[in-house]
Amino acid sequence: MITIRRADDRGRTRVHWLDSRHTFSFGDYRDPAHMGFRSLRVINDDRVAPGQGFGTHAHRDMEIITWVLEGALQHRDSLGNGSVIRPGDLQRMSAGTGITHSEFNPSPEEPVHFLQIWILPSRQALEPGYEQRTFPVDARRGGLRLIATPDGRDGTVTVHQDVAVRAGVLAPDEEVVHRLAPGRQAWLHVATGALRAGAETLRAGDGAAVSGEAELVLRGHEPGEVLLFDLA
Repeated sequence: MITIRRADDRGRTRVHWLDSRHTFSFGDYRDPAHMGFRSLRVINDDRVAPGQGFGTHAHRDMEIITWVLEGALQHRDSLGNGSVIRPGDLQRMSAGTGITHSEFNPSPEEPVHFLQIWILPSRQALEPGYEQRTFPVDARRGGLRLIATPDGRDGTVTVHQDVAVRAGVLAPDEEVVHRLAPGRQAWLHVATGALRAGAETLRAGDGAAVSGEAELVLRGHEPGEVLLFDLA
């Protein structure tokens, strides 16, 4: 079964410097029907104005993944990490027992568009940690490239949960098949462009819960990018 979550049905936070769409309940947006999917708790589709950003704030007991789609995002945290994340870079921050960080658009002219994803860890009170890796667009074309796993295999970042995150870039009519092991479920998020998932057409910002399926067939409709979360 594929259950669609349309982009226009998501929650929204909008202030002068931020336009954020919430696939699941977040902040002041509360929807008991959309509190997450399995261990996937948050997908925020954020656009931050030039020279603006999130000041220093705290997290704990959460695996936080940042995936930039356009522009650049500057990161600083209480572990002493500082970096600029660009398209193709995946950042994983394990909040664990507690971490503070800030996220800022360093450009004076260009907005930044990114996804912030929260995954519940397999256990609480982990040691805080940070990791960043680059996955070039050519490695993601025409397939679903692993970018995050529980064991860091194949050059992925390590997420402390039984989840495999894949990223793909599909051209029109390009097809990819993802097979789900028995008992596994998936969440699909269309970051840009459009594709077909089974009989459904999904566009940028749309998501889909996949349950009770042995495989998921994706076909490009408009050039774009997709993330797939294979979940226990």
